[in-house]
Amino acid sequence: MLCEVRSLGLSGIAGYEVKAECDLSPGLPAFEVVGLPDAAVKEARDRVRAAIRNCGFPFPVSRITVNLAPADRRKVGTVYDLPMLVGILAAGGQLRLDGPDSAFVGELSLSGTLRPVAGMLPMALAAREAGVKRLYVPAPSAAEATLAGGMEVYPVESVAALVAHLRGEAPIAPAAPWTPGAEAGEAPDFADVKGQESAKRALEIAAAGGHNIAMVGPPGSGKSMLARRLPSILPELSRREALEATAVHSVMGLTSAQRPLLVQRPFRAPHHTISSTGMAGGGTPVPRPGEISLAHNGVLFLDELPEFHKDVLEVLRQPLEEGWVTISRSAGSERFPARFMLVCAMNPCKCGWYGYGSRCRCSPRDVEKYLGKLSGPLLDRIDLYAEVPPLDFDELSRRPAAEPSAVIRARVEAARAVQAARFGPDGPSCNAHMGPAELAAYCALDADGQAVMKGAFQRMGLTARSYDRILRVARTIADLDGAADIGVEHLAEAVQYRESAYLRR
Repeated sequence: MLCEVRSLGLSGIAGYEVKAECDLSPGLPAFEVVGLPDAAVKEARDRVRAAIRNCGFPFPVSRITVNLAPADRRKVGTVYDLPMLVGILAAGGQLRLDGPDSAFVGELSLSGTLRPVAGMLPMALAAREAGVKRLYVPAPSAAEATLAGGMEVYPVESVAALVAHLRGEAPIAPAAPWTPGAEAGEAPDFADVKGQESAKRALEIAAAGGHNIAMVGPPGSGKSMLARRLPSILPELSRREALEATAVHSVMGLTSAQRPLLVQRPFRAPHHTISSTGMAGGGTPVPRPGEISLAHNGVLFLDELPEFHKDVLEVLRQPLEEGWVTISRSAGSERFPARFMLVCAMNPCKCGWYGYGSRCRCSPRDVEKYLGKLSGPLLDRIDLYAEVPPLDFDELSRRPAAEPSAVIRARVEAARAVQAARFGPDGPSCNAHMGPAELAAYCALDADGQAVMKGAFQRMGLTARSYDRILRVARTIADLDGAADIGVEHLAEAVQYRESAYLRR
């Protein structure tokens, strides 16, 4: 007897529909899984057999063939355990499916209980697009599946509970849509930072326009402290942004039943020993997202920037421009989103004190070698450079009331609201993502502005890319100032933040 059960699979961070075709036929007892299964899918035979028997159901004594269609796409993971089991029981007449609009996803334990699966959100979104009306998932993954909307999600604790539900003996109540509560672990506040008003201003501009920023200063001046407080002034995630970011984290198994949806912008701070694969993504046989994708719609913080391997830094160049990264391997290629704010912190030399009195022990050659790890094309993609000088004793000993993050965030959100109204729902999400058309329409300069820009272009040796980036930053400064047009003062401040004196070589 043949039975077809709908399920879902993952390809990168996108879900797609899979149909588990289960056939019971006469012959010597056997259990075969076809349709390009990986090792984890093949091992499902033992998990399914043990779960059926341990839940008190007879395992069919016949030749069992399970085909996972489409058969030309590689199937990975343990999400096909539950549809295989349901198909075998239905083909053997031990239960009846509740219609063609149902789909099943889940990993089985040998006792028949269900374990959570990674990538539940993208699979649930694919199920909704495929017209699924009832989705059966492990109970710990149900909250995440409800985020897709448009269908009933049934939290299944065990095979016995599922069979009782399908037989009409003990119905399972659909899971209620998950709604966020009070978020624990708020980001640190800017009120804790003493001094560094110029760096705070640069970070406010970066947050208001989604710009990349690098902070340069000696050890202990507060670069990392400032960077880790940046999320506290960033605008809230929109629903679309939250689903995009959560899909990446879900595939990597970083969501939970308590926090199935990202409600704060991601903040990723990889160590400088990370590999290029860990940064951009990759792996075999199926590519997986890297740190730049985990930072999608959030912040990627690179502390001690010159300490990163050069090949790791160079993989950032294309994603910084495009907002996505394509990973190609022999088994196929995957495209991952990578629209993030790059925040860097670095010392001006190896010892950290170049340019600050007589404390520097580095020779000019040592300084050149240290900064030579940073390529010109990478530095050209950074919008703002902020100097973070050491604090003196008076600044440290005073205890003035610093401006809290809530006040700065209000200004940032007001500037983002202006940008949202300007670009509309189908346009760029912030000034940093403006294309040529938006630059021409919203960043036009008057005669005085043209004169300032021409002088900066010739004096600083700007490129076409850095020219556009100065205009984007100036547009953000004007938005913070509530100005309709870019003024000379806005342009002058944007030029001021363009380049660090310690990086001119």
